[in-house]
Amino acid sequence: MSAFAGKHILIIIENLPAPFDKRVWQEACTLRDNGARISIICPKMKGFTKSYEKIDEIEIYRHPLPLEAKGAIGYLLEYSLSLFWEFILSVRIYFKKRFQVIHGCNPPDLIFLAALPFKLLGVKYVFDHHDINPELYIAKFGKKNFFYRLMLLLERLTFASAGYSIATNESYKEIAIRRGKMKPENVQVVRSGPSLERLRITPGNPKYKNNKQYLIGYLGVIGEQEGLDLLIESAKYIQSLRDDVQFAIVGGGTDLEKMKKYCAEQGLEESFDFYGRVSDEDLIDIINTCDVCVNPDKPTEMNNLSTMNKIMEYMALKKPVVQYDLKEGRFSAGEASLYAKHNDTRDFGDKIIYLLDNEEVRLRMGEFGYNRVVNELSWEYEKEKLVSVYAKVFKLETVGSKQ
Repeated sequence: MSAFAGKHILIIIENLPAPFDKRVWQEACTLRDNGARISIICPKMKGFTKSYEKIDEIEIYRHPLPLEAKGAIGYLLEYSLSLFWEFILSVRIYFKKRFQVIHGCNPPDLIFLAALPFKLLGVKYVFDHHDINPELYIAKFGKKNFFYRLMLLLERLTFASAGYSIATNESYKEIAIRRGKMKPENVQVVRSGPSLERLRITPGNPKYKNNKQYLIGYLGVIGEQEGLDLLIESAKYIQSLRDDVQFAIVGGGTDLEKMKKYCAEQGLEESFDFYGRVSDEDLIDIINTCDVCVNPDKPTEMNNLSTMNKIMEYMALKKPVVQYDLKEGRFSAGEASLYAKHNDTRDFGDKIIYLLDNEEVRLRMGEFGYNRVVNELSWEYEKEKLVSVYAKVFKLETVGSKQ
């Protein structure tokens, strides 16, 4: 008999759709494989527009999202509408098939408001801590004002509402205990380990190099704190020294058009290809073609304490990494990465050049990263920790994840 047979878990995501959110989808599939019935509430966005869809036995309920917010008023409108739909859909799902747990994935730290009425009915709240919102606010707006203090309050209320918290790394766990006042035994680190079934090593395709010798790859969100402007500055420095390097940028975000324009202003449009959001097949093809992959995240406290999925995805494909020297980035990559001085775009460029000129070093770093993922960080290891959290939630003896 499956460990969680007869249990129903409702997962709520505010800022990404399922199955696009790879971390949440991996979690949902793991819980399903262990016998639980899974329902997901998420927004309609990024090409996922069906109001209801059932994929691999997981039911997905999507609600309208009129905009991707920018600015305080935009965020207020987005979050208010999302909360409204999250509550309405939760009621609908509850009366269709009662759930025992609401699994809330931030940002924002408001989903507990949709969960509170159900707690009165005995439903438990598990908080899946994806982003540290107070630090995210500082990264976006650069100040500690009333709204920053509000972020701290909402974070505290979120942890107070949760029986258990899932942290993406040890830094987030420390925040749950120190700021959230949670008991250490109720906080579990579950890293967003890459799936080696999805990330397959292939020969790549030379077409992405645009007749250049080398390809530098970036994968991820394109927003203010992701540092694409810093990468473009590093690329301009590299181009002043050599003309054999092409850059592939995979991903979308609120700053995509802004970065395209900035790239053109720097005279680099021929050296950059912005692919936007692509299929997994194309993503894997592009990254496998790369000689070096980069993580130019700006050295903010938010980025310092956060684990970036792209780093482990690069490592899963045996790619050496260049990034700024940040705490969790260094923990994830170790010897698979070179670390540039904070905001020093020339140093970042020099480290890319060093790797391009030293194939043996690139290969050694790629092997180190791949072995670290295979032996320590892949989802095959991390999913057991998720299962152990839910064994506590349901007060079961610790069980192994169903293979």
